This record gives sequence, C-alpha cells and structure tokens, in this order.
Amino acid sequence: MAVGTGSNLNRQRMINLMYIVFIAMMALNVSPEVLDGFSKVEGELRQATAASEAQNGRLASDMQAAFSTNPAKASVYYKQSQELQRRTDSLYQHLQQLKEAIAIEADGRGASPDSLQHRDNLSAASVVLLAPIHPKGKELRKHLNSYTSWVGSLLKSSNSEGKILSRLSTPEGREGKTWEEECFESMPAIAAITQLTQLQNSLRYVEGETLSELLRSIGASDYHSNKLTAQVIPDSRIILRGVPYQAAIVLSSIDTTKHPKIYLQGNALPSSSAGRVSLATPSTGTFPIKGHIEAELNDGTIVRSPFESSYTVIEPTATIAPKMMNVLYAGIDNPIQIAVPGIPLQDITATSSSGSLIRKGDLWIAHPTKAGSEVIISVTANVGGKSQPVAQTKLRVRSLPDPMPYLSISMGSGSTRFKGGRIAKSSLLASGGVRAALDDSFLDINYSVLHFQLLAFDALGNALPESSQGANFSDRQIRLIQNTPHGRRLFITDIIARGPDGVERRLPSLELIIA
Repeated sequence: MAVGTGSNLNRQRMINLMYIVFIAMMALNVSPEVLDGFSKVEGELRQATAASEAQNGRLASDMQAAFSTNPAKASVYYKQSQELQRRTDSLYQHLQQLKEAIAIEADGRGASPDSLQHRDNLSAASVVLLAPIHPKGKELRKHLNSYTSWVGSLLKSSNSEGKILSRLSTPEGREGKTWEEECFESMPAIAAITQLTQLQNSLRYVEGETLSELLRSIGASDYHSNKLTAQVIPDSRIILRGVPYQAAIVLSSIDTTKHPKIYLQGNALPSSSAGRVSLATPSTGTFPIKGHIEAELNDGTIVRSPFESSYTVIEPTATIAPKMMNVLYAGIDNPIQIAVPGIPLQDITATSSSGSLIRKGDLWIAHPTKAGSEVIISVTANVGGKSQPVAQTKLRVRSLPDPMPYLSISMGSGSTRFKGGRIAKSSLLASGGVRAALDDSFLDINYSVLHFQLLAFDALGNALPESSQGANFSDRQIRLIQNTPHGRRLFITDIIARGPDGVERRLPSLELIIA
C-alpha cells in the first residue's frame, strides 16, 4: 500500500436472535467478551482513521505544492484531488450520521456512537438502515457504488485499481439478500457501528491511495520519501482461539523496486515473506505487536520507521436461539437461529442429541420427539479449512400446551374470540362452529377441532344433546340453536382438538346464554 492506515475490511455479521417465549419475553445470549472485542476494534479503527486523515492531509499539501510549482502539468490532477476530497468528506460525514442515528436508536437522544451503552441492541441497525419506507442502507450502497465508480475513473490507468476499490465493494449477499441486508440485518448496535467505522477507515484508505496515484501521475511521488509511515494491516483484529493471527506489515509510499527490511519483536522477517506475518494464538487476550522498518531513500539515507499495533484473541462462541421461545416443543418443527461471530452461515454446522436438526435457508429446524427431556445443540465452524467446535446449548423439550375453545364472532371490520356468556342467536349461528387456539399471540400454533357436543335442555329439564364430527355446526345442531328460546342456556361440551404434534386433547366446555 502506498498511503493510509487501512485495516482490512472486517465484515462481521451477528444474527439477531429473538426468543419469542410463552410469556412474551425476548432475550439474547451475546457474550460480553464479544461485545468488548467489537468496542476495542471500533476504537482502534477510529485511531487508524485519524492517522490516515493526517497522512492524507500531507498528501493534499504535496498536491498543492506540485500545482504551485508547475500549474500547467498539475492542473488537471489538482482539480481531481480537490473533487476527491470533497466527495470523500461528504460520504465520510454521511457514514458518521448513520452511526449517530444507530446510537440514538439504541440509547436515546443525546447518545454518542463513541460511548454506546446498549451495545447488544439488536433492532437499532435494522430500524436505521433497513426500514422499508426509507431504507438508508440501500441509499448508502448507492452512495458507495457512485463513489467507487467515480474514483475508478481516476484510477483506470493504475494496476492497483481493483485492489484499492475492493475495500468499498458492495457485493450481493447469499440467497438473494442485498449487501445491506447481509451486513446489517439482525446485527448488534456495536457491531453495526464498527462496520460503519470500518467503511470510514476504508474510505480514507481509498482517498489516500487515489491521492498517491494522482501525485505519481504528475511525477510527485518523491514528496513522501522523507515521511515514511510503517503500518500493520491485520486480516482480522478479532480472532478465534486456535486460528492464526495473520497480517501484512508495509511501508507507505514505498518504491516497489526496493525491498525494505522489516523487524518484528526484534527479529528480522525473511525477504521472501513480502511483509506477511503469521503468529500462533494459543490463548485469549489482547497482545501487542511492534517493530520497525528500515528503508533507503533516493538519496541513500536509511530511514527507520517504527510500527505498533495489537490484536485481540477471543474464545470461539456461538448463539443458538429457538424462534418460538427458549424451549423446544415435541412433535413439531421448531425454527432456530444459529450464528457464530465472524463465520459465514455456510461454514457453520449443527447437530442435535435427539430428534432431527436440518438447515432451511438462514434457519435451522429442530424436531424433537420426546417431551420432558433435554436436547443438546452442538455447533462447529469451518475455520481455516478445519472443523472446530464452538458451542453447545441445552434446550428443554416440552409438550405443546392445551388450547382454549372459542367462537369466532364478527365485530365490525374484524373478529373476536367469544368464550362464553350472553350471545345473540344470529351471532352464534354466524360463527359457524367451534375453534381452538392458544391464549398467546406469540405462539402461533394451529389446532383442529375434531368433535364437540351441543347440549340444551327443554322446559321439562330433559337433555337434548347433538354432536358434530368436526369444527362446524351440524344441521341438527343448527336446528337446535334455532329452536332454543331467548334466555335459555346452551352448553358446548366434549370438545376434542388435535395439534400439529398429532396429540388429541379434551378441552373445557363453553356455556352460552341466548340473548
């Protein structure tokens, strides 16, 4: 790299894991270590971006000097550099506004993305960037594509165009997802802000590289020969334990015909390494990495440029969450979301200790067979070509709860569930029969009524039972309702319903008074 402090783009997706529980409770188990890791990376990215801005400022000064020295030769490139800085600053500010909007959505008015309180908020990024009415993520993608297209026109004669612009690419996601859905859907607020900070860092990197290319185009590349800056560019700053730390150590504005000497932790790297380093990661924590680069300038002067950085190693972790609640139900399909920070979904595998567990799109479907037991979900990830266990979670297996019977009564533009009391004969007949459902709008399970009995009493107290082999009133039941005088009582008894688990259940009776 010629200029900048660019940290490799580290798009990490954290899936929004919602427990829809029987009492409408929602929770997510995201380890504090992972959130702390994102906070540290975001802070270091801001520091790296500030260093890039300072370096880009020096490049802009060199461009101004080149224009002042030779306006005829530098005029075109100078104007392009001015427009480049204007567009870059505008897009940078747009990214900053998105970060502030996410912080406000997560923490409330007056919040700052630099000191986020609710780092694990799972809705803020989606509300800001993926809203259906004003999708700011789609707008951001268009801005990035427009910017890279314009910068590409400046770099069309450069061999580094593809490498430089890849830092701001917006490829489509898997299974028809857009770039913004792939990057920000169901992502914790701190991860989304880190992603936007990474884009700001990449933006300054592209600005610096483009300024360097423009300077080279007018023969001004010597302006930085006495202001060399060493850089450590890791492939990732957050690493799973056991996965090697990999990084490139480079010198800004280096002459590609020369090979600087690189010293890491006091030891010289082989010239064949091309500035690449790989370190073992046997334990977790934050580790420093420092050294210096020695390079020869055009006048023969040896310049020693120190570098210093750090990397964070975290324990492998995964999040496993049933979509309906924090338990599984026997005999039915239970959708589950499984995610490992920093690992693509296609590189994640999962198994169940009981029943079946299969992938379906971005979800997994668990189908346990026995209630009253526990199921262990085990997750492994393909990391560096090797399968590595990352997490196990125990989930309870329960039987589906019994539903409650009701009559569906039309009310204006909607309907209501009538569960007993005074009812007009016309409303009773219009209901069509008996239905059954759970008294929980968050657990959407369909039950089928197989049988029920309608019971009335005549003036002498004799019982008049009529049965239906299904959910709807039989013809004899309809006549019984029509012949029941006002003020008399009807009873719906012997109600049998079956759920998707195949279990038949006897439900409580309904008592009706004909109004």
